Amino acid sequence: MDLTNKIAIVTGGATGIGRAISLNLASLGATVVINYHSSSQKAENLVEEIKSMGKEAFCMKANVANFSEAKNLIDTTIDKYGKVDILVNNAGITMDTLILRMKEEEFDKVIDVNLKGTWNCCKHVSKQMSKQRAGKIINISSIVGIIGNVGQTNYCASKAGVIGLTKSLARELAKRNVCVNVVAPGFIETKMTENLSDNIKNEYIRNIPLGRLGQPEDIANLVAFLSSHLSNYITGQVINCDGGIVMY
Repeated sequence: MDLTNKIAIVTGGATGIGRAISLNLASLGATVVINYHSSSQKAENLVEEIKSMGKEAFCMKANVANFSEAKNLIDTTIDKYGKVDILVNNAGITMDTLILRMKEEEFDKVIDVNLKGTWNCCKHVSKQMSKQRAGKIINISSIVGIIGNVGQTNYCASKAGVIGLTKSLARELAKRNVCVNVVAPGFIETKMTENLSDNIKNEYIRNIPLGRLGQPEDIANLVAFLSSHLSNYITGQVINCDGGIVMY
């Protein structure tokens, strides 16, 4: 796969799965705009790491849940590079608890970042990609947006919403040659799973046909494929990367 001369924006691109996506896209030749909200030092370090590879990157702070800040992220990229070829909506948060204990603000905040943030960036990039008559939008959802999960009514609702958003947008932008797809990760080894006890991890692994947790690079490889010309006839799809947990 060759992404030379492609301009990519990765929201939440400084840590975890986003970091792996940013590195992978850069390694394939893309210029990567690394969006962050609070991880400024990690974002700057990642830019330097990418530049040490002989590739181009810069980082930009923006709260994608804020309509104006998301617009500024897209507009700044267009002003700097003249186009956006790839948008990866990866930024997301969790605030897990049972619905009986969940506060309204805990529901609202997760929806605002995970779902509204994705919509904001899609909204602002759609005009440019339509004008270009080319583009790839990859929205990161989750398998729990398909099957649900105890203690995550807010998170699951947000990730299910991302799937509906993606399918609708794929239909809207298809005639403009813009492909819009979902990657739905399963249980991936990140900071979110680091704090789990061995018993809980082992229980997860028992339910995974491939018998292991995924790595951020597993998601990054799928995103790279969907960002490339190799996926030009794929749009409106939800592709699980979960070791086989969800089969349908």
